[in-house]
Amino acid sequence: MIRLKDSISKLKGIGDKKAEILGKLHIETVDDLLCFFPRKYEDRQRLYSIMEAPFDRDVLISGRVTGKKGASSGYYKKVPMRVTIEDNTGSVELIFFNARYLTNYFLVGQEYTLFGKITLKNGKRQMAHPEFHKKGDKDDMRGILPVYPLTEGISQAQMRSWQLAAADAVEEMEEWLPSHVVEKNHLCSPAYAIQNIHFPKEQRRVLESRYRMVFEELLVLQTGLFYIKRGRVSDGKGIAIPKSISIKAFLDRLPFQLTKGQEKVWKEIESDLAASKPMNRLVQGDVGSGKTAVAELAMYKVVKGGYQAVMMAPTELLAKQHFASLKRDLEPLGLTVELLCSSTKAKERTEILDKLERGYIHVLVGTHAVIQPDVRFHRLGLVVTDEQHRFGVNQRALLTEKGQNPNVLVMTATPIPRTLAVILFGDLDISIIDTMPTGRKQIRTFLRYDNGRNKVYDFLATQVQEGRQCYVVAPLIEESEKLECRSAEELYQEISQKYRNLRVGLVHGGMKQEEKDSIMEAFAAGQVDILVSTVVIEVGIDVANATVMVIENCERFGLAQLHQLRGRVGRSGHQSYCILICGKETEVAAKRNEIMVNSSDGFTIAEEDLKLRGPGEIFGTRQHGIPELHVSDLVKHVDVLDQVKVVAKEILEADPYLQAEENRHLREKVKKMFGENIQLKL
Repeated sequence: MIRLKDSISKLKGIGDKKAEILGKLHIETVDDLLCFFPRKYEDRQRLYSIMEAPFDRDVLISGRVTGKKGASSGYYKKVPMRVTIEDNTGSVELIFFNARYLTNYFLVGQEYTLFGKITLKNGKRQMAHPEFHKKGDKDDMRGILPVYPLTEGISQAQMRSWQLAAADAVEEMEEWLPSHVVEKNHLCSPAYAIQNIHFPKEQRRVLESRYRMVFEELLVLQTGLFYIKRGRVSDGKGIAIPKSISIKAFLDRLPFQLTKGQEKVWKEIESDLAASKPMNRLVQGDVGSGKTAVAELAMYKVVKGGYQAVMMAPTELLAKQHFASLKRDLEPLGLTVELLCSSTKAKERTEILDKLERGYIHVLVGTHAVIQPDVRFHRLGLVVTDEQHRFGVNQRALLTEKGQNPNVLVMTATPIPRTLAVILFGDLDISIIDTMPTGRKQIRTFLRYDNGRNKVYDFLATQVQEGRQCYVVAPLIEESEKLECRSAEELYQEISQKYRNLRVGLVHGGMKQEEKDSIMEAFAAGQVDILVSTVVIEVGIDVANATVMVIENCERFGLAQLHQLRGRVGRSGHQSYCILICGKETEVAAKRNEIMVNSSDGFTIAEEDLKLRGPGEIFGTRQHGIPELHVSDLVKHVDVLDQVKVVAKEILEADPYLQAEENRHLREKVKKMFGENIQLKL
């Protein structure tokens, strides 16, 4: 008797080699195997006659062998084997390349069932490499067959046979969801779902089963996310900053007027700050939309209300940039701003920590160094994180815990589709700065190919002669034999030699941090004309004089990443350009290129990226605290997600730590899904 917890090696046909391959698919037990779901189904219920079968789509036919030729000897190895199959309506020719092993399989007069695409060539129906079985075999191909997302070394037939061998263990699967959840949401049982996902008798059962699995996976996900966020948002009162505290002095010093988008978002933040519950707000906006000015306003107001503020950035370079602008804007108004990074000298660090704890520092800016245990605030009132998605769940929680329910403001220039933002930041109110500062010209985006590269680089030289600076981004640091891509080092050498009068810099992820910072600071200071780089500049310095972004092998970048890189230019009144150089245009790359050339709206681009790549690839969801999803899709199943949110909230309101017996299994599944990102209190 096969049991759920048994090793897969107990199943016939799975030896050490197959077990190792299955391990790559995270399949180690029979339970893992049964929870490894098909990615699609092939409907092989209808048996077509040869003449009525449609062309160019997979069909099921049957017939008898009336002739065969080729592949009977080693002579002319490239000669394909051809088998003629006939039924009472007509004939089709099967073609197999390198198929001497099939010579004795197809017997004249024997009937076979075949599955594949029929094409018409020179008036003759043909089928290349179809699946085949002798008619009447026990593993004949009739019915609705699952198709699994496999890896090299395992065939669909093998996976189907193992699933069949493991089917007895399905009886062990018990209902683990509370009965009221099952009844209210019309869910089938786990045993029924697993049985019909792998061995469906009809399409309706597949839909019922997948609905159950999608529902439970999203429920586990959403319960975990709500639990984590609830841990960050205490039930206690927040720090209220009265609206009466004036921000006029700050606004008077700004060299520009707030845009309509900034004003709208500021009003939302000001209302949050004045409320008794802690603010938890996400501010989204394209690069250059003015998020930092809004964050500075919030910091100024909180400090004037008698509290401190902290801002955490993902890199030291970005932290230094924020520090410079905050010091420039806030210190003339009487606020003390300090910087704390891992590179801060020990003596200086001790002094900063002492002043911070005694309340002499009003605003602290830093990297993850600000979440170290010995960093203590006098009265922390506001936590600001920049590029929030680059921090792990625990890092964000640690910063918030340094105060008594401080207000939280999250900023990101990475456009996040609303469907995904709701998941990533479920308990945060979302604000979008949807206008750009006046005087900014739209970045003009062009698509070029390998044969147009020289003209592109001549254009860079022209821009430099006019006093501008340029970026050239490559997907690789150095040349690769496996990948046909331009490397940063190769481009650096090429541009340096071709334009000897230009100052060319190189920066990539393989360099030491100090070296990277030094080159990027030189670029910011105007001492480098062209900066050749890998994606380390994706979230980088603000260089208003940079007007051209060239992205080599753009087909190797995702849409959101391309848009983020494009946002490095267009930060002044000068006309800016983004030039995509495509090395190999696949179907997906062509779609991306078209979207980039025709759209400058980050949120439209993000939605398209989500459709093209799916949520798992958008940012690498693990770093957001979002585990990998196996059966559900955050785009396709958004309606189920809405249902699940209500259920998850109700469960956690009634049982905050999932300690009730009816929630025991949900608790275990949440712990398994989130791993170290979640600490459920016992």
